Amino acid sequence: MRFVYFGLRFFSAIDYLLRQRLTAIGWIVFVGAGVSAAAGIDTSQTATYQLFTLFAALLGLALAGSAVFRVRATLERELPRYLTAGEPCAYRVTLTNRGRRPLAGASLEEYFRDPRPGYAEWRITREPGEARRNWFDREMGYFRWRWAIERRVPRAQPAVTLPAIAPGERASVRLTLEPRRRGRIELAGLTLARPDPLGLVRSLRRYALPAHVIALPRRYRLPELVLPGARKFQQGGVSLATSVGDSEEFVSLRDYRPGDPLQRIHWKSFARSGKPIVKEYLDEFFERHALVLDTGRGEGEDTVFEEAVALAASFVYTIDTQECLLDLLFVADQVHQYTAGRGQLQADHMLEILAGVAPGPRAAFDGLARAVLAQRSRLSSCILVFVEWDAARAGLMRALSASGMDLRALLVCAEDAMPRDLPHGVLALHPGRIEQGLLRLR
Repeated sequence: MRFVYFGLRFFSAIDYLLRQRLTAIGWIVFVGAGVSAAAGIDTSQTATYQLFTLFAALLGLALAGSAVFRVRATLERELPRYLTAGEPCAYRVTLTNRGRRPLAGASLEEYFRDPRPGYAEWRITREPGEARRNWFDREMGYFRWRWAIERRVPRAQPAVTLPAIAPGERASVRLTLEPRRRGRIELAGLTLARPDPLGLVRSLRRYALPAHVIALPRRYRLPELVLPGARKFQQGGVSLATSVGDSEEFVSLRDYRPGDPLQRIHWKSFARSGKPIVKEYLDEFFERHALVLDTGRGEGEDTVFEEAVALAASFVYTIDTQECLLDLLFVADQVHQYTAGRGQLQADHMLEILAGVAPGPRAAFDGLARAVLAQRSRLSSCILVFVEWDAARAGLMRALSASGMDLRALLVCAEDAMPRDLPHGVLALHPGRIEQGLLRLR
């Protein structure tokens, strides 16, 4: 398998190099050279080999001419902090010509950090739907290789042609990034290119400007959503809403009363007054809602899982957390919980967390269910986003319903995988028709 891996790695490098260097006319000449070479192997029967000689000479001259492209320039780009998967985003790049000659006929584009997966990652990673491919495709792993590369780089955008820039002048252009999926995009720098005099080969000058941007999950428009629920006592108050502890929000100092814990004694006031003084705290009551994302998806990062993450991101983006708390719970290597609202995380930070969520094993759902049930006494309502349906998920819904909290449950599944025993209270949503299905959400 290592032979197959290194073969994929080698030919993808050749393909990338040719796409970078050849212009549209250059591709025609290159293909013509290959066809004429194949057709003119027997030089005694045909003169096609002479076309190969002509095409090869043209490419050789163009390649030699491209080597004289010298430019002195500085580039600055103004990247956005976040992008959204599937949506193009424009940003500004400023180029300053530091040379002594005008810069004309050049184009500018991004280049990315090498997205090719390592051998171990290529062997372990599974393309969504790979199980449905034939034996040869699964063993050779070409489609898996291509998927692993495409998920790391945005959709290809045409290079932007620069205006003529005189020595010492500056020019600004707008480039575009369109992420294919959520996650971290690694930018290596910018490429300045100019075709040779024959217009066959592009001269390249790379400027290393490493950076990264986060592509957030796509989001859907939700109907007007009101989360009912009574205010509940939050041990530790807002400041410790995500921590373990017994200290509530500080209010004032008062005299000691029998039964007050010793750790609340204010020792400086005790030493000054000669009598025990304790710190008084205010118990806080406010609404707290949970958003539970089911990551136990055996098929990996398929369409169902990505739509479930997009749904969770839609709730995070829509729910107003100025007067309440929103807990996001999911399983990765362990159960993770993040809280937004009232001095905790902002919605952007929660979306950034969702941008990196990966599917886990089916058995991981049991740990997630235990974590949700452990804090049900503090929750006013709960939103459940499922990617599968079984007895464990049904049991979690029954246990939460028995506690009296308001529930909203959504199941993302393909139409042909719709479970027959789905309860009436679970809203089924199908990839490709998520937004229409959300109209039934109340």
